[in-house]
Amino acid sequence: MTGKFDEVVHAPHRLRICAFLDATSSTEFSVLRDLLGVADSVLSKHLKVLQEAGYLTITKPTGRGRVKTWVRLTAEGRRAYVGHAAALKSLVDNPTARHE
Repeated sequence: MTGKFDEVVHAPHRLRICAFLDATSSTEFSVLRDLLGVADSVLSKHLKVLQEAGYLTITKPTGRGRVKTWVRLTAEGRRAYVGHAAALKSLVDNPTARHE
């Protein structure tokens, strides 16, 4: 599979977020925060960029107790991540080739 570099996904924290979410159906905000080792505000900014690109959804189901924020990749986000990962792999496998 050939992929396409995606500037939205490429930032290191966003790449890690997408990689983690690609392996799950959804995850809670605090799990991502702890995985990245960043402050809530830093994670929120990266999630907002991904959400505005249509790459993930953020939900806050209401119910009893503390409200938790859940994050999930959209189909478009999954395609963007997989394509970006393929482009990176292509670069690693063939560093002298022209990559777009």
